[in-house]
Amino acid sequence: MSSPLHRALGLVTSQVPETTFEFYSDAALGVAFLATAIIAAKRMSYSRSQGGAETTVVTAFYSLILLTATLRTIWLIVPSTFWSPNYTPHAQMAFDPHHPEWFLKFCEILLVGAGSLCLFSIFILILVYWADILKKYFYPGARRSKPMVTFLVLVSVLLIVQILNATLFLMKNYSTEGMILVNAVTLSLVSLVCVCEITIFSHRFRTVLKTLGAINQVSTESQVKRIVWITVTGNLFFFTRAFIETIFAVMLIVYWHKYGTVAEVFSHRLWDSYIL
Repeated sequence: MSSPLHRALGLVTSQVPETTFEFYSDAALGVAFLATAIIAAKRMSYSRSQGGAETTVVTAFYSLILLTATLRTIWLIVPSTFWSPNYTPHAQMAFDPHHPEWFLKFCEILLVGAGSLCLFSIFILILVYWADILKKYFYPGARRSKPMVTFLVLVSVLLIVQILNATLFLMKNYSTEGMILVNAVTLSLVSLVCVCEITIFSHRFRTVLKTLGAINQVSTESQVKRIVWITVTGNLFFFTRAFIETIFAVMLIVYWHKYGTVAEVFSHRLWDSYIL
C-alpha cells in the first residue's frame, strides 16, 4: 500500500488547477523574494561583522527580512499542486484517510503563517524601538524595559496563537478552513493595532525631532521626512492588510455558517487578489 505522501504526490501529477497567470505570477514573486533574501543575508552579515550592542537591532531587522523572504520564496516557488489538488481553499480534516493530502495542506498553512509572523515581526520590532526612544524623551525618569525583551514577548504571543491553531486542527476541532480563518482574524487585529501605534508614534517622533532641531538650531527636515515616509508606507501596508483580512474573515464566517464550507467563496480571480 502506498503511503499518504505518495498518494498526495500522485494527486499533484494528475491535477493542474493553476492557471497560466497564477503559475507565472507565483514564479515572478518567488524570484523577487529570493533576491530580497540574498540582499538581506548580505546586509545581515555586514551588520554582524561590525560588532557592538548598537548593531543588534539592525542585525535582527535584516534577519527577520531574510526569514520572511526565504519562507515566501519556498511557498511561491513550489507549485501549488504540490500542497493540494485544489488551488483555492477547501475543507480538509486532520488524519482523514480519504484525503491524504491534508498533511501537505497543513504544512502549507504553517509555512504561510510562519512567513506572515516574520513579516509582521519586522514592523513590531520597529514599533518597539520607537516606543523605547519616545519613552526616553517623554518620560525621562520612568523605568524602561529592554526593547528586545518586549519584542520577543509580543512575537511569542503570536507564535503561541499559531501553535494553538495547529493543535486545534490536529485535534480535529476544525478543518484547514478553520486554520485559515484564525490566521485571517489574527492578522486583521494585529494590523489594526499596528496602524494605530505607527500613527501615534510617528506624530510624537516628529514633535521630538522638531523640538530638538529648534533647541540645537539645526535642520531636522530630512529626519522628519523619513519618519513620514515610514508612517505612510507602514500604514498603507497595515490598513490594506487589515481591510483584506477582515473582509476575508467575514466572508469565511458567513459562508461557513450558511453552508458548512467556504469552498464556494473564492473564485481563482478573487483568491489571486487575496494572496497577491
